[in-house]
Amino acid sequence: MPDFSTLMLFAAACVVLTATPGPDMLLIASRSISQGRAAGFLTYAGIALGTYCHALAAAFGLSQLFIAVPMAYDAIRWAGCAYLLYLAVKTIRSDATPFSPTTGLKRFSMQRILGEGLLTNLLNPKMALFVLALFPQFVAPQTGSLPLQMLVLATVLNVTGLVVNGTVILLSSHIRTKVGARMRFKKLPQYLLATVFAGLACRLALGSRN
Repeated sequence: MPDFSTLMLFAAACVVLTATPGPDMLLIASRSISQGRAAGFLTYAGIALGTYCHALAAAFGLSQLFIAVPMAYDAIRWAGCAYLLYLAVKTIRSDATPFSPTTGLKRFSMQRILGEGLLTNLLNPKMALFVLALFPQFVAPQTGSLPLQMLVLATVLNVTGLVVNGTVILLSSHIRTKVGARMRFKKLPQYLLATVFAGLACRLALGSRN
């Protein structure tokens, strides 16, 4: 297991990383504005589950596949682009009322939001490379199970992310509450969310491996 000083150093790095605005934060904020606090937390929960999957993949060497076989990286990248564009179109075509109370979300809708957050994270090969680059610097195979150490680090990252992104969710849902009743164009947040999905797809398609 990583010692306390190692965990504190890793936690400090996580604070810097999670507090820096990025695609995950943008997706969480736009989801919270368009569908409310519950949707924001569900999206983050899906992303957090994806982080555990990437950590286990790195522990078992699966993430090395992206380095050894460039075509595997590209296959996942284009699958992620297609999925994000699908979400953008689906969001635009949805008949849901963006500012309706989140307590009225159906069970399958909640599962769908969680699943979308998870798949968006899993289909981002850059996340796999990020975990592969960062996590091994804070583990020591001689001190215990490597997969367990990676899961501990993923938990630290997710807890830190929950604090940072939880603040973003609460602020975004507050904005939603304040402006929702005054908005002339009720589907504007829906268009915002669709734009975020499309933007993430373009970013994934045009970005390099680095």
